[in-house]
Parts: sequence; C-alpha cells; structure tokens
Amino acid sequence: MQRDDSVTNAALPSAPWHALSPQDVYARLETSANGLAAAEVAARQQRYGRNLLPAKPPPKLWLVILHQFANSLIYILLIAGAVTLVIGDFKDAAFIFGVVILNAIFGTYQEWRAEQNAYALQSLLKIRSRVRRGGETLSVSAEDLVPGDIVLLESGDKVAADIRLTQVASLGVDEALLTGESMPIAKSTSPLAEATPVSDRLNMVFAGSLVVTGRGMGVVVDTGTRTEVGRIAQSLIEVASAKPPLLTRMERFSHQVGLVILGCSCLLGVVSALQGLPVREVFLAMAGLAVAAIPEGLPIALTVALSIATARMATRKVIARRLVAVESLGSCTVIASDKTGTLTLNEQTAQLIVTPDGQRLEASGQGYSGEGEVAAAGGKPLSEAQRASLLRLGRASILCNEGALTRQDGGWRHSGDAMDVALLALGYKLGLSPEAERQAHPLLAEIPFESERRYAAVAYRVGDQTQAAVKGAAEVVAGFCQTMQTAQGEQPLARERVIQQADALAAEGYRVLAIAHGVIETPFETPADLEKIDSLTLVGLVGFIDPLRPEVKDAVAQAQRAGVKVIMITGDHPLTALAIARELGLAQTKAQTVTGAELAAVPREQLQAWLGERPQTRVFARVTPDQKLAIVDALVARGEVVAVTGDGVNDAPALNRANIGVAMGSGTDVAKEAAQIIVTDDNFASIVAGIEEGRYAYANIRKVTWFLISTGAAALILVSGTVALALPMPLSAVQWLWLNLVTNGIQDVALAFEAGEPGAMRQPPRDPNEGIFDRRMVTLVLLGGGTMAVLCLGLWVYLMQVGVEITAARNILLAFFTLIQFFYVLACRSETASAFAISWRRNPALIGGALTALAIHILSMNWSVTQATLRVEPLSADKWLGLGALATSVFIVIETYKRWQRVGQERALAQENSTAA
Repeated sequence: MQRDDSVTNAALPSAPWHALSPQDVYARLETSANGLAAAEVAARQQRYGRNLLPAKPPPKLWLVILHQFANSLIYILLIAGAVTLVIGDFKDAAFIFGVVILNAIFGTYQEWRAEQNAYALQSLLKIRSRVRRGGETLSVSAEDLVPGDIVLLESGDKVAADIRLTQVASLGVDEALLTGESMPIAKSTSPLAEATPVSDRLNMVFAGSLVVTGRGMGVVVDTGTRTEVGRIAQSLIEVASAKPPLLTRMERFSHQVGLVILGCSCLLGVVSALQGLPVREVFLAMAGLAVAAIPEGLPIALTVALSIATARMATRKVIARRLVAVESLGSCTVIASDKTGTLTLNEQTAQLIVTPDGQRLEASGQGYSGEGEVAAAGGKPLSEAQRASLLRLGRASILCNEGALTRQDGGWRHSGDAMDVALLALGYKLGLSPEAERQAHPLLAEIPFESERRYAAVAYRVGDQTQAAVKGAAEVVAGFCQTMQTAQGEQPLARERVIQQADALAAEGYRVLAIAHGVIETPFETPADLEKIDSLTLVGLVGFIDPLRPEVKDAVAQAQRAGVKVIMITGDHPLTALAIARELGLAQTKAQTVTGAELAAVPREQLQAWLGERPQTRVFARVTPDQKLAIVDALVARGEVVAVTGDGVNDAPALNRANIGVAMGSGTDVAKEAAQIIVTDDNFASIVAGIEEGRYAYANIRKVTWFLISTGAAALILVSGTVALALPMPLSAVQWLWLNLVTNGIQDVALAFEAGEPGAMRQPPRDPNEGIFDRRMVTLVLLGGGTMAVLCLGLWVYLMQVGVEITAARNILLAFFTLIQFFYVLACRSETASAFAISWRRNPALIGGALTALAIHILSMNWSVTQATLRVEPLSADKWLGLGALATSVFIVIETYKRWQRVGQERALAQENSTAA
C-alpha cells in the first residue's frame, strides 16, 4: 500500500479516551492544560509524523495499457495476427494488429480518464487550529497537531483531530458526516462507559466535524490514520470495490466465445489438413475463421452505448464517473440508502405542536424557512384561544433562542443550532418577527443549553414585570412549572400526562422540546436565580423532525414496483429512522429494524447468514461506518447487486465497496470520490431515473451484442460449411475485418442510440448470475446467424459451381453480406416488438448509420486504394437489386419469429387469466 511519507510512523498512545477523566487523559499523554512545550511538539512530530491521511496512488499508465490486452478475444486476434505474419501475409497481419492497437488506445483513454481521482479526504485536514502551547495561544496548521496538543474550539471551527474534551460551554457539534446524526450533538466532559459507541461519545469531537455553537477545549488524542476519519481513509485504500455486473457478464461472455472460436479454429485446421491442404492454406483458414468470428467492433460499440446512456443520465441529474456504472445502476437489486440528506432534507422542522391538554396542531412548510402556517389537525383554522396560546409559545421560543433566521435576497439565511433555527421558523409562521420580539424584550439573564442540564432559560423585562422562558426536555421543564395552558385557561400541571405525551411523540420519531413561560414571582438578581423558578406555565410540546424530501415517497414506491428492495442504513436513532421508514412505506414495525448494538453482537463472518434469517429487515439504525460496510459486504456476498447512497464521510467505505456507489451532489468530496455515480440535485427520484436509464443501456448492449455475435455465428457456420464441402475460403481475413469493423461497426454504434422500450421499470431486476446469453439471446443469434450463413453458403456454392473467379466471387459475397447486415440491423431494434411497431423518430441515427455503412462499402468498391486492399470492384445495378431482394430474407425470418413468440405469449396470458377467473 502506498502511503504519504509523513503519515504516522510510530505507534500512537492508545486508550479508551472517552472512558477516562480529563486528568487521566493529561497523565496518559504527558501534557497539561497549558499545552506542550515547543521542543516536545517537535519531538512528537518527529515520532508520530504529521497529521495527514494515506493516499492511494492512481494506476500507472503502463498498467492501464496492459489491461486493455487482458481479454481472451484479444489473445485470439493476436495469435491470428502472428500466424498471418509468420506465413508472410503482411497486409492482413498489419490490418489485424492495427485493429488491436486501435482498440487498446481507445480503451486506455477511457480508463485513464476514469481513474484520475482527487483525494478529498486530505482537504478535510487542510485547515488551521487554535492551540495552547507553553501557556500561549497560537494558530497552527492542522497538519502540525500532535497527540497531547491542547486545542481551543469555538462556533464555526472545523475539528482537525480526534479530541477528548476537558471544558465545554454550550458546545454543539455537527457530526452528520461521520454518524449520520441529523442534529448537532451537545457535548460534555464526563467520562463514559468504555463500550459507548462513537455516535454517543459526548465527551469527544472527531476530525472533520463542525462546531455549530458554543466553545470548548480539549486534548488531541488521535491524529492521521488513527482518527475516525483516518480509519475510513484506510478502508478506502484497503477495501476493493465489488465488480460491476456488466464487467462480470462480459468477461464470462468473452471467455465462452473465445473457447468456441479457438475450438472451431483447431477443428477447422484438423479437417483442412486431413483434406490435404498445404500447411500455409491451413493456417490461413484458421486465422481467417478466428478473425471472422471475433466481434472486433464490440468493445467500441459497448463504450459508445454506455457513453450515450451516460449523456442521457446527465440530463436527468445523474452523473456517471465510470461508464460501466451506468449499466450497473440498472442492474441493482438493492438500494441501501442513507437517511440524513438523502431521504430527508437534513433540516429540522417544527412540524407538530401538542398542547398540554392533548390538542395537536400542525405546522406546514419544511426546513429552515419561515414560509407556512399553523393549523389545527386536519387543516382546520385555529380558535382564538389556540392562537393566543401559540403566540405565547412562539414568543418564548424566540426569546429563549441563540439562533438566527432572516430573509435575504429572496431566500432564507440561518445560523446556530438546528432546533433554535426551527423554532424561529415556527415563530415566523405564527406571524411573529424574531428581531422585533428581541428588541421589545431585552434579556436580563440567560442560562445556555448544556447536555447535563437538558434545558435553557432566559429572563427578560416586560413593563414592570420580570418574565422567563424555558425550553428543554419535558421532564426537566415540568420542574419549572406549576400550571399548564389548556383550552379552558391555565390549569394545575398534570406532570405525568405531559411526560407521557412527550414519550408518545418520541415513539413517533419526533425530537421533543417542552416550552414554558411566565412571570417570575420570586426576587431576581442573578442568572443563578433562574434555576430556582417553579411558577411558570407549560405552554406546549414541540415535535421536530427532519422531513422527507417531497419526491422521495413516490420514488421509493417506483423502485419497489421495479423489484428493487430499498433499505435504510443510518446512524440516527432507531425511533426516528423507523418513523421516516413508516412514512416512506419501507417498514411498519420495530421487527423490521436492526440496531448497531444488535449488529455488534454478531461476528462478521456470520453476518451474511444472520441477515438471511431476517429478510424483512428494512431499517438499520445507530450503525457505525464499519457496520455499514459489513452490511454491504454481506449483501454483496448474498449475490445482491447493491447500490449504496450517501453524502457523508461515514458513507465513503460502503460507497466504495458497493457494486454502485451513489453520492449526493451536495455531499462531501470524500463521498463523491468514493462513488461511481453522483446525483447532482440530491433527489432520490433521480436515482430511480438512473436505474431506468441503466436498464435501457443494458437492453441496447444486448441488441448490439445480438447483432454482432450473429455475424460471428454466421461466419463460423459459413466457413465450416465451405470446409466440409471442400470449397475455397469465402472471404479473406482483411475482408472479414472490414465487414466487422467498418460496415457492421457503423451500424452497431447507430443501434446503441435506440431509445428505451416502454415497461422497463415494470420488470424485476435481472438475475445477477444471468449472462448476456440467456435462452432468448441464444435463439435469436442462432436463428439470425443460421439464416445469414445458409443464404451466404448457398450463394457461395452457386458462384463456385458457375465458375466465377475466386476474387470476383468474394467481391459479390462481401457485398451480399453487407446488404444482409443492412436489413438485419433493422430487425435488431427490439428482441420482442416488431420493427414496424417502433417509430423511426426514436432512433433516426440507425437508418442514417445503415445507409452510411452501405454507402461506404459502395465507395470502397470504386476507390483504388480500398480496391487493392480489400480486392473488390464495382457491381452492376441488376446484381445489387438481386442481392438486395435475397438479403431481405433474414429480416422476414426474424420478424416472423418475433410475431410467433408474441402470439404464444398472448395465448399463454389469456389461458392464465382464464384459469384464474
């Protein structure tokens, strides 16, 4: 594995830092609150290396070039070229080697472009940090941090290493990119149990996360590859991606075709030798058969088909970073989706208000926007009593709030804690102006929210009165209250009922804050006096949720109709995840949910079988990045073609491991670099559109393969027939290459432009083990190739019997084969539908390409250079007409077969419906 030279080169101190007290952490790392001395920093930088992450180098150019020749069909072409070279046919040898080199150049260009990766993980650490060293506060590059450094944090800072917190003041950190948690995490300093998972380590902050509110101080405990981000970086280097389905199918197909061609060539050589042909003629016949049967134009045609699909995907907001990813997405059987930012907006919304007497009021609008309104359940207008109660709640929410939400340039700008911003949005929806309310009610004192307290409180002046507002956990806020607001006015507080209401909301997946407000009756002098208040009125409970993206529900339903299983993998709370899954129609009961704690109890080697015993599972919650990777591993091992969606650093290993990694356009650079596909509009519906385009792409690949392999099959049968009849070889190697690469090559590329056939998303995904050559394909190839071979062999026998000179006969047969391909490609537009039922407007390139191929061949028959190379000459008009009429036979045969198949299917369906009735 290649590594940056400056990455950690000595073992770092190791300990369960979150389980130790700050004093023990200082002792273990031999540091103090004043920080390290300059000499000690230099020594530790020398010992541990710089705070950098490993980088996986791009492949060497020579390896990319060499990879283009790792194909059994190319091996056979090289052997054929070598044989023609040895026996002295330099012109044919040059043509064959030229084709191989051209294919290698084209493939190298495509692969080299695809493999040029930017290493975005490094950019996470290219920031500066404030540290305390030798008692002085300094600003240093994040790369210079060492274990034992004291780091100072404040709102807006990006964390540059894994840090054990020693002091906090209202510190809230956004760790969504690591844990999937949609809410900033309120941090503390108390030691935790050693088994506490990463997502619940409240006394730690991790590299790459963002400080949203408050301040803090801590000691660096891990840098570089030892950080949580570093472990993810390491896994991206060490974990191999699952092979795309198309590559698997084409490798299997190439191997099978290669064996058939090699076997037929050897058999032809033996038969020719037994017939007494000279050795030179035997080898020429074998080389000619190999060149004739190999679909030389297939690699280029496949690349063009995938490029067209890539361009079509781009118009639907889906960018494929690798061509094969286009078809892979169409093959997927499982979408393993992240929740936060993918299925949801990643913007907390105050969606539900429950009054203490149980009335449920609903707020419209989504995300950090003040647009919307509040109405009673079912959209009924609010009563005067309800409106008055809501205004009390809205005003208290605005005053006990450190966030900001303002309208600017036609949009909304926000800062601060997500819950605070959501409460400000609720205030706007109630007709309140946060700026006006704050100016009219100057604060006298405040207690910021701390995770240990689980509440925030403010005191402010209203005329001659001192009033207070409190928000926080229901059971804590209830302790400040004596009464509660009801439809009948203020009533004595029913504490247990209120707590039960809060628990019920939490069970529905909401995050819940209780809001209280009232006059301070006791003397008020200091902020500490706020803690003694017990006379407030509870005005309501507010339920927050990260709402679904508007289009997601329909997109999930469409994916399910297409036979694609959608599962959710998130670091969020199980109840929140299940609530979202219920709304999506993914899951209904807790039995369909698995938590990270449950996964941790299952050995990794047993996970595949364990998941197999729980096929109903649709939600994985509170999972770590390693567990997400293990889930994807298990699904791939079970034979699923897995598309993983995500936007955070925590998603990167699974994106890299999956058959298809799908990153959101607004996500981290890390996720985008690990993925093969990027959805630019963050729209889950675009992923489903990409699946549809991928299915169209695979259908076109099948059509191109059907068209080209039929020619190879015809060549095998034709050459075998001529040998059996002791006739001369029908075409030379150069003529076969001309037919396969030029005339056929233009038409197969044009065929790749075919628009998708209706019903693609009503079919189940293809079996991952299904090859290109299923029963239908084999039948079509044998029927088409057999018909072409019979027609060509019949013509060749006729020409030999009437005494046509060999060069002239080959000229006629080559022209006839070109005409056959012209009509045959028209029949290849669909494996089932009639060519007459498909509008030409869906692929105008095809008729143009077919006519162009025919025109090029006619031109070659009249240009001296190609006349000499191909040994061809012009034909009379009557010969062209006669050959054309005979060539239509292949079109008639294929269309008749497809009609017979459709009639049979219609009868079978009618019989099935009759039986069911």
